[in-house]
Amino acid sequence: MESTRVIAVRHGETAWNVGTRIQGQLDIPLNDVGLWQARRAAIALEDEPIAAIYASDLSRAWQTAEAIAGPHRLGVIAEPGLRERAFGRFEGMTFSEIDATLPEESRLWRTRDPDFAPAGGESLVVFRDRVIRMAAGIAARHPGELVGLVAHGGVMDVLYRAATGQGLQAPRTWALGNAAINRLLWTPQGFALVGWADDRHLSGDPLDEAFA
Repeated sequence: MESTRVIAVRHGETAWNVGTRIQGQLDIPLNDVGLWQARRAAIALEDEPIAAIYASDLSRAWQTAEAIAGPHRLGVIAEPGLRERAFGRFEGMTFSEIDATLPEESRLWRTRDPDFAPAGGESLVVFRDRVIRMAAGIAARHPGELVGLVAHGGVMDVLYRAATGQGLQAPRTWALGNAAINRLLWTPQGFALVGWADDRHLSGDPLDEAFA
């Protein structure tokens, strides 16, 4: 089977990104900066031969994907399997609120315990398996083509770890900036890294996902 080239893009900025508030699967839209970042990503990718664009159905990813799809005259294909990790009762809380009110759960979260799931949420193991299954399934539909995936910081983190052989608990040393462009190659053997965190199309420093 031919390989598939993948461009993976995290959504643009939201007000909750700025406020370090956990979004998870809550449907938070882009703020004005995020809308600008989405347009800049679209310009940066307008000459790429993208065959299809898939996105999380949450507004922040969907708005980013629609901007990127515009110059290509493509419709965006919704894939709920590309949603951010479900954080259960963490959703809507700031990082500092989690630390103050749920200290033991915060410790498990921050140390990346692979089996820990906030009440009502997903563990890292369950989240990783969902994302890899979905991303690999999409790539397998497009042998020899270039596809776009627009999703979330946690999704980008899973893809990077899969492409580089990093374990779930390995400390993160790679960026997950809003609207950054990431490039991967998929074969039936898995993902390989081509390029990561290209944000030359953005001015300033895009916000990084601190605890994806």
